[in-house]
Amino acid sequence: MSNLESNSVEKRCESRPGDEGIEVLSAREVPLGGPRAMPVRRTLPQRGRSLIGAWCFADHYGPDDVGLTGGMNVPPHPHTGLQTVSWLFTGEIEHRDSIGSHAMVRPGELNLMTAGRGIAHSEVSTPQTRILHGAQLWVALPASAQDAPPAFETYAPEPVERGGATVRVFLGTTAGSTSPVRTFTPLLGAEVLLDPGADITLDIEPGFEVGVLVDEGDVRLRGTPLKWSELGYQPPGSSVVALRNTGETRARLLLLGGEPLGEQVIMWWNFLGRSHDDIVGYRRDWQSELRGAVSTDHRFGTVEGYDGPPLSAPELPNSRLKPRG
Repeated sequence: MSNLESNSVEKRCESRPGDEGIEVLSAREVPLGGPRAMPVRRTLPQRGRSLIGAWCFADHYGPDDVGLTGGMNVPPHPHTGLQTVSWLFTGEIEHRDSIGSHAMVRPGELNLMTAGRGIAHSEVSTPQTRILHGAQLWVALPASAQDAPPAFETYAPEPVERGGATVRVFLGTTAGSTSPVRTFTPLLGAEVLLDPGADITLDIEPGFEVGVLVDEGDVRLRGTPLKWSELGYQPPGSSVVALRNTGETRARLLLLGGEPLGEQVIMWWNFLGRSHDDIVGYRRDWQSELRGAVSTDHRFGTVEGYDGPPLSAPELPNSRLKPRG
C-alpha cells in the first residue's frame, strides 16, 4: 500500500499511559486516494513512537463497503528499504509488482514484499470484493539489508487452537507455531481471535517490544483496556503477552513485535532510508523513470498489467528530513 498523503508532515497523535507500563496509541484517519477515498486508520508512525521492533507503519481499514468508497485502487508506486506486509480479514486484493509477481491477497494469507534497493507495485481490490477489511504494515530493513534485492512471497499459516483462542502466526514464533518467511531482524506477527471471556498468555522473546492492534471486541493487554482500532504498546522485558477478551462477542487483534531496531531511519512518502540525501536520490530516480528516462541503475522497474499511470512523488519539504527511531 502507498502512503497517498500529498503533504506528508508530522502530526501529533494522542496516546495515554495504561497499567503496568502499557502505552495506548490512538489512530488518526487518513483518506486513501481518489474522489471516494477509502479511509484508513493509521497508528504507526506517531510523533511519540515511530517503531515497534522494526514495524514502522500500520494502516488498519474496514470493514469498508466497496460499493460506497470504490475500494482500493492504488496505482504503481515505489518502495525502498522496507518490507510490506499485507493481511486481510475480508475481501481480496490483486498485487502486481515490477519483478513480475502477480498474486491475490486473501484472508488468512500473508503477502510479504521486500523492497530493499527498490521495487514498484500496485494494489487493487478485485471486482468480486464487496467488503474490504484488513491491515497494511511495513517493516523497516536494517542498514545491513537496506539495498537487498527485491523479493515477494506468500504464506498461509495453519491456525493454532489454544484456550479459547485461535492464533495464526505469519511471522516469527509463538503458540508453538513458527513462520518460515524470512525477516531481516527478529520479528513476530500474528492474528489472534479470542472467544468471549478467553484469557491467554503467549510466549515471546524477553527482548521483544510488542504492539497489540485491536480490530474488533474489547481486549485487555496485561490489564490495560484497549478499544477498537487502538494499539497497545508493551515494552521489552517480559517473556509473555497476556490477553483477555472482556466482551460478550469475539475479539480479533494483530500481535506485532520484535527486537528494537536500534537504528535511526528516515521514512518519507513510500521511501525508507538513512539520510535526507538517500530520500532525495530515491525520489529523483523514481521521477526519472516516470519520465521514461532510465535512472542510473533502473532502480524501480515497471509494473505490467495495471490500467493507468503510476503515482508521481510529492514535492519534498524545504527543510532537511530528520531521522527518527
